[in-house]
Order: sequence, then C-alpha cells, then structure tokens
Amino acid sequence: MSALSDNLVLFTTLAYLIAMIGHAVEYALGNARTRVEVAAPVRELVGAGGGVVPTPPAPVPSSAPADRSAARARLAGLIGVGATAVAAALHLGALVTRGFAADRMPWGNMYEFVLTVTFIGVAAWLVVLWKRPSLRKLGLFLTLVMVLLVATAELVLYVPIVPLVPALNSYWFVIHVSTIVFASGIFLFGAVPAVGFLMRNGYEQGKRSFPYTLAKRLPGAAGLERLTFTLHAFAFPVFTFAVIAGAIWAEAAWGRPWGWDPKETWAFISWVVYAGYLHARATPSVKRNVATWIAVLGFLTVLMNLFGVNIFFTGLHSYGGLD
Repeated sequence: MSALSDNLVLFTTLAYLIAMIGHAVEYALGNARTRVEVAAPVRELVGAGGGVVPTPPAPVPSSAPADRSAARARLAGLIGVGATAVAAALHLGALVTRGFAADRMPWGNMYEFVLTVTFIGVAAWLVVLWKRPSLRKLGLFLTLVMVLLVATAELVLYVPIVPLVPALNSYWFVIHVSTIVFASGIFLFGAVPAVGFLMRNGYEQGKRSFPYTLAKRLPGAAGLERLTFTLHAFAFPVFTFAVIAGAIWAEAAWGRPWGWDPKETWAFISWVVYAGYLHARATPSVKRNVATWIAVLGFLTVLMNLFGVNIFFTGLHSYGGLD
C-alpha cells in the first residue's frame, strides 16, 4: 500500500501538470469572438429609367479562423478540467492508500499534511467550477499551485510511514487536525482568486505592466473579489474551531491549553490576520483591494506555519516536520 501511494502521488503530479498545460493553452488562445456576417443593405440608385439597382454586398472577413481558435481554446480548457478531475481522483487514492498503509489518518507529518491540504483545495475548486463554469480560467493558477506544492511534498518533504508519536495518539488527532487541514485547504484555494482579483482590478484600472497583463482574460474583478470573501468567510469559523480544539487537546496532552509554542503562535497570528481581513471587508471605508491584500498576507502566515515553523523552529509540534 505504501508503494502504491507513492506511485499515485507521482501520477497525481503528472496529471496536474497536464491540467496546467491544458489551462495554459486555453488562456493563451483566449476567447476568440465569432463575427456574424451581415448582408450589406441594398442601395437605390435612381437613374434615367427610375429602376432600382442593387449594389453587391461588401466582402465580410471570414469568421472561420476565429471560430477554430475559440474551439481549440474551449477544447484545451475542457482537457484541463478533465485532467484536474483525474488528478484529484489520483490524489485521493494516494491519501487513502497512505492511510491504510499507516493504519491511521494520513495527517501524521508534514508530507501527509501538505498532500491533504492540497487535495482539499482542488476538491473545493472542482465544486465551485461545477457551480460556476465561467471561472474556468482560474484553473491555470490553481493547477500551477498544485504542481508546485505536490511536487515539493514528493521531492522534498517525503518521509516513510512511521507510527504516531504518543502525543498524537488521541481522538483529538482526528478532530483538531481534520478541521485545521480543511480550513487550510479552503484558504489555499481562496488565495487564488484573491491574487487574481488584485491583478484583474489593476488591469481594469488601466495598468498594463506585469503582472496585471496576466489578468486580461480572467473573470471580472468584482466576481473574483466576491468569491474570495465567500471562501474566507466559510473557512474562518472552521479554522477558529480548529484552534480551540487544539487548545483543548493541548490541555489533555501537555497539561496546559496554550504555551506560545511556535506553531501555536503562528496559528494565532493567522487567526488575527484572517479576522482582520473579514473586519476590513465588512468596513465600507476600506477599499476592497486593501482588504484582499490582508487575505493574501493571511495565506503567507499559513505557509509560514506549515513550512517555516516545521523546518526552522523546534517545539512541541516538531513531530510534524521532516523527520
């Protein structure tokens, strides 16, 4: 089962790469508009005989090249979506087989945690895409993130399966870690439309420098901003519960609910930043791009808690690192 899980992670990475290429082709081709051929109006020429002389219609450029380009773009986008769905299925298979091989939930170390967070993120994306197909062009950026994170997990973070340390051998392991993983996965997905909104908003304001030009084929800024808010408003209560559950578990395991361990500290920082984003988003005097920058900062604190704390700091949560 362990070897099967490892192979499935490899195939998952390749499938995400294929999906990213498909989305990139659609993004490059863009939405070619079909030009409708309209017959030229008949003009009356009054001559000596008083007859009506129709003038031949002016030649209209053929729309065939644009039609073919649009068809190719749509096909590439559908291939990207299909490959993303296949990658998500392989991704889930890798997690399930890893769990069976370990005889526990597959969240016991940094490698497994990253794999689970990324799966939640792509699963959420597929649900949103099913509801709102117009957001398909976000798939390029989402699959890019998936390729980077899953490949990093596979190449850098991989550790063999080992039993849980005694501190994790509790039903709180399922309660706390499942909720923190779920919230982190939604925050991961939420960061994609957040960055997309910042680029698209600049493009709509007339900015034509990099990276704003990357957003010219993204959906409208207003829709991206609403999606960003919806995802964060959904994930934040789950994240709050996860922090509270962690404090209860810490009381049971270590005899104190909070000790400013590095991971606890950064979890609190993330909570404060995301709370600040939701407050700023609800404040009419705060511009939407300012509030969205706070959301992006929140995700950077999540990455710091996931990678920086586990790699560079030592604390009671060090069992989640690379060892």
